Amino acid sequence: MIANATQALPSTAAPQAATAAPGMPGAKAQAVTDPSAAQDRFLKLLVAQLNNQDPMNPLDNAQMTSQIAQINTVTGIQQLNQTMQRMAAQFDALQVMQGAALVGRSVMTEGTALSMAGKTGQGGFDLGQAATGVKVEIMTAGGQVLDSMDLGAQDAGRHDFSWDASHYAGATGGLQFRVTAANGAGALDATALSLSKVSAVGAENGHLVLTLANGKNIGYSQIEALL
Repeated sequence: MIANATQALPSTAAPQAATAAPGMPGAKAQAVTDPSAAQDRFLKLLVAQLNNQDPMNPLDNAQMTSQIAQINTVTGIQQLNQTMQRMAAQFDALQVMQGAALVGRSVMTEGTALSMAGKTGQGGFDLGQAATGVKVEIMTAGGQVLDSMDLGAQDAGRHDFSWDASHYAGATGGLQFRVTAANGAGALDATALSLSKVSAVGAENGHLVLTLANGKNIGYSQIEALL
């Protein structure tokens, strides 16, 4: 839009209009964030155009009005963007404030990490349909099976389990679990759920982010159950 104004100048005056903007330090960066700076630059270029126009071929009034209307539109859009950015920042702060109530609470998310509370391991799983048999295997981080539990028939839905680690002499850090379910001879899908506490909350790109005690960062929508 400003480019159109400079193009309308006679060729002998174009260098004067072209050198007007560089004379202002940081003017380009300021115009992006300050609508009044963009208006000021536009008016200076418009005045330069009027001062250097060809008297035999003056600037058309309709063209001038159109340019002024365009700069007003751009200024309005910049102001709207700034308002939306402030609202987004306030929304992020509100989310974090509300999410602070989750700190210290236990949540279940998709995962196979076994949560340890003293000598008791805890985890959960989701079944899409009823199972005639469910088995949970406790494994090391390398995949070695340490123990298995037969939980028998289970209804569809969410379930939790506990594992007694008192008879296990090794380190319990980093243990994993695997859930297998069947209905008769057919295997069923079972989603493993890991239990962990929320240690911190924050906001990222307008979304609430939770930092768990196990080191994972998850979105609020990834919570399968709040305990």
